[in-house]
Amino acid sequence: MARYTGPKTKIARKFGEAIFGEDKSFEKRNYPPGQHGNNRRRGKKSEYAIQLAEKQKAKYTYGVLERQFRGLFKKARAAQGITGEVLLQLCESRLDNVVYRMGISPSRSGARQLVSHRHITVNGNLVNIPSYQLKAGDVVAVREKSKSLEVIQNSLANSSNVYEWITWNNDTKEGTYVSVPARIQIPENINEQFIVELYSK
Repeated sequence: MARYTGPKTKIARKFGEAIFGEDKSFEKRNYPPGQHGNNRRRGKKSEYAIQLAEKQKAKYTYGVLERQFRGLFKKARAAQGITGEVLLQLCESRLDNVVYRMGISPSRSGARQLVSHRHITVNGNLVNIPSYQLKAGDVVAVREKSKSLEVIQNSLANSSNVYEWITWNNDTKEGTYVSVPARIQIPENINEQFIVELYSK
């Protein structure tokens, strides 16, 4: 499946925030890329442009392509609750995102790779599908053979994020997806209402 593999700083500059995590290059040039990037007199964006940008930001943040993202939106719209919030909750419930949130990988793209390369188990079973939707109570762990991997150990050593909806045991290298996060517990700076408006046209 095709994924964006180009320069991440360029994308971060496009949205004006480090959506892929800490980025020293972005901190130096936190204005849009291109010849006129630092020109303060940029034209006013249309409503459609703002909505589209918000959808693209969400897709890049979670590493989801259009077809998959549209599928998540349809699922969110059919579910009970506020569509935009449910959409973000579905993105947060993806296995690759939870692996990232638990600190097993420093980035979502790294987490996706760990899942794809069969280093992660869910409830004791190997799962190599990054988009796998977790349910409350699911136990996510590093496979026994993979616990000594340097990339995992380094990531866990440098991880300091704590989320109320996830527990993590560093000794056993396993954690629990305790509950679906409420919108206030999702730290991403995404205006999900713009995405709902865009898909509802």
